[in-house]
Formats: sequence, structure tokens, C-alpha cells
Amino acid sequence: MLPMTVKEIAAAVDGVWWNPREDVPAVSAVCTDSRNITSGCLFLPWVGERFDGHDFIGAALDAGAAGCLCAKLPTDLRADKFYIKVADTRLALRALAAAYRDRFNIPVVQITGSVGKTTTKEMIAAVLGTKLRVLKTPENFNNDIGTPLTLLGLGPEHQAAVIETGMNHFGEIEYLGEMVRPDIAVISNIGDAHIENLGSREGILRAKCEIFAHLKKDGLAVLNGDDALLDTVREPFRTVRCGQSEHCQARITEIADHGVEGITCTVVTARDTYALTVPAPGAHMAYSASIAVAVGEELGLSREEIVRGVAAYEPSGSRMRVIRLPGGRILLDDCYNANPQSVTAALEVLAKTECDRRVAVLGDMGELGALTDQAHYNMGALAAMLGIDFVAAIGTKAVKIADGAAQSGGDVLHFSTKEEAIGELREQLGPGTAMLVKASHAMHFGQLVDQLRETYD
Repeated sequence: MLPMTVKEIAAAVDGVWWNPREDVPAVSAVCTDSRNITSGCLFLPWVGERFDGHDFIGAALDAGAAGCLCAKLPTDLRADKFYIKVADTRLALRALAAAYRDRFNIPVVQITGSVGKTTTKEMIAAVLGTKLRVLKTPENFNNDIGTPLTLLGLGPEHQAAVIETGMNHFGEIEYLGEMVRPDIAVISNIGDAHIENLGSREGILRAKCEIFAHLKKDGLAVLNGDDALLDTVREPFRTVRCGQSEHCQARITEIADHGVEGITCTVVTARDTYALTVPAPGAHMAYSASIAVAVGEELGLSREEIVRGVAAYEPSGSRMRVIRLPGGRILLDDCYNANPQSVTAALEVLAKTECDRRVAVLGDMGELGALTDQAHYNMGALAAMLGIDFVAAIGTKAVKIADGAAQSGGDVLHFSTKEEAIGELREQLGPGTAMLVKASHAMHFGQLVDQLRETYD
């Protein structure tokens, strides 16, 4: 973060500097967690459902914060610290990030979608990174805390930014977009994730399309051209659709699936033809690659740079991470999150994996509302129909996964908890076995992956 004076911060957030003085140094970092304070930073107390960061202002200042933004002033103000009073610290963080973003005249890509946001972000960043120094959203910093903190990480070295934005309610993408203000807006697809809060896929589409509210007038929209709902979008922006359909401007052809080694495909645009090698499994990866082609072309990258960038893609975290273990064992760690579309894609990858035996470890999927029972049942049935040798269904909702698998002729066991399941999973992960581990993030299936790795590493 470039230094900002306390006066600049107060002006950006429409706050009142409560104890002004002349000798206050500029601030070069913002912290929202009193346990992770950077010396000389600005502390911004976050207010959650079960905590109030204002209770930790003293601890943050003791730990080295130079001052704080606050909606509630402490009783005793320290003379060696500064205090800026604001109406709402959440809104103040957005205002600060928006003002800071204005300092940088670089191309900014904003990404949203039901499935594959992080994969698409990483793919675009890998492509742009062959030519430009890129700031990208770290890990899962795609919400109302992570997005402004990401933008505040911009520095003079950056030549482009790729910002992932998530949501589970109406208004969130627009809220984030107000500070991102993208030059390129990307929607990866429309699925069932968060349908419990948004009512229908049409509601999800409406929420995702909030990304256009702050797209610059001469900006570019990049959309999945094979998504039926996205195909109804007609925004007054230049638009590139990416997919296998004939109307797509970045058209995917010749997809070849090489199992856990990845895929190859060709993407054809009006400008060029790209023979791509994607080092990650699943035919769905072609969509992230084609979107990255469209973004790369828009920002002036050459064919060689785009092809090289796609080949350099690396999965982020537990997103179809291929872990090879002794005895020809393969763990497909895809447990960062789950919804019907991503579970379908993961099961298809497992079904095509070359191995002696295939096992799917599937857990609860969240925020599906009225679709919950049917969606879980369908995933179990799909696993059986794809010929998966054994299904371990874990969790309360996963009872329906077990029902779907059993009633479709599959071999399945249900477990209420991970702790109940781990012994059986160790037995199932025999030599020559490929095991997919997949569930919503709240299930913490990464613990299963770690335990299985420890068993066989």
C-alpha cells in the first residue's frame, strides 16, 4: 500500500479526525484483525454477528497500530495514536479502498460466477502474468473485507489487477463493484450456488449482472457463451462470449481430455487461433482458458504469451488438486466448495481417471434451499451411473447422496461425521485407487485430505 496521510484517510472515508496533530506519520497498511497487526498500520474494527472489533481497539494500538477508524470512540484516547470517527466501519473500508484504487490507472478485471470464479481468476492472472505484473485476489478474499484489502495492496509495480468477487445475497456484487470499477467484467456461469438466498437461477443471474453497474463505459463484458441464462444478457457494452456454441466470439473446439494430466483444446477468435494445453483435469477447464484468451487479447497480449500463460496455470488451494501417493494412489482434492454443477464436473473427472478403482467421498452442499434433497440425491445417483466403485456420503444432508447412489445400484456407505468415516476411507484408498474428496467448505473436508496424506505419504 502506498502511504496515505491521516488527512487523506479522513477525507476518503468522510470521517472526523478526533485528536489532530502535526507529527503523525503516513499509514502504509490497513488491518482488520487485532491479532495480526502491522507496525504503524491503520486498524479498522470490523463488526460481525458475534463480535465487535471496537472491543479490541486497545489491543490493536498496544500491538503497534498507529491509529484507528471507529464508529464508537474509546473512553480514553491515547495522545500518541490517532482516531478517525466514521458512521460505519464497513462502509469506511469500502470508501477508503475506492479512493485508493483511484490512484492507479491500470486495467482491472472483475470476476464473478456461480462456479469457477477462483479457477478463472487464476487462469486470467497466469495469462496476463506472462507480460504484466499482476495483482490478484489472494486465496478466498472475495468478500466485503477481502476485496477492499486486496485493492489496498496495489502498488506502483502493478500493471494490471484481477479481482474475484463473490456473493450470496442481492446487492453484494454491486457493493464490491463500486470500489473495483472494472475495465473488464467476467461472469463464468450461472448455477445453483446460493439459490436458497436468491430464490431462483433467474435471481442468481440478476445478482451476478450487478457486475455491470460499475463497468466503465468503454469496458468489455466477457461471458460464458454456452450458459443459457447468460445468453439472455444484453448489456450496452462490448461483449465477448466464450464457449463451444457457434455464436461465441472465443470459440472452443477440439477438446481432448487427458485425465488427471489435464486437457488440450483450441480456441478460435477473430484475431487468431490458440492451441492450448491446460495442466488441470476436466473438460470444463476449457471455459476458463477461453475467457483468459478473450481477456488477454483485449489487453494486447500475443498468441505466444497467451498460450504460455494457459500452460502455466496452477490450481489454487483445494480446487481439483491432484495428489499422487505411493502405490499408484491418487487423491483428487476438490474440497474447497461444492454445488451441483461443480460436483458433477468433479465426478466426471473421477470417472475418466485412469486407475484400478474409483472412490467418491461426497459431503453436504450448502445454501440450496428447496433444491437440497433432490440435488444431493442426484449427485449420488450420478456417481453410480458414472460407474464410481464406491461412494462415501458424509453429513446430515448427504443421507440423500447415499439414497441416490444406493437406489441407482451403487456401493455406498453413509457417515454422520468425518471422524466416523476416516477409518473406512483409509481402507478404501488402496493401491491403484483414485479418490475424489468434495463438499462445501463448511464441512472442512481438507482435514480428511490431510489425514489420508499422512497415512500414505
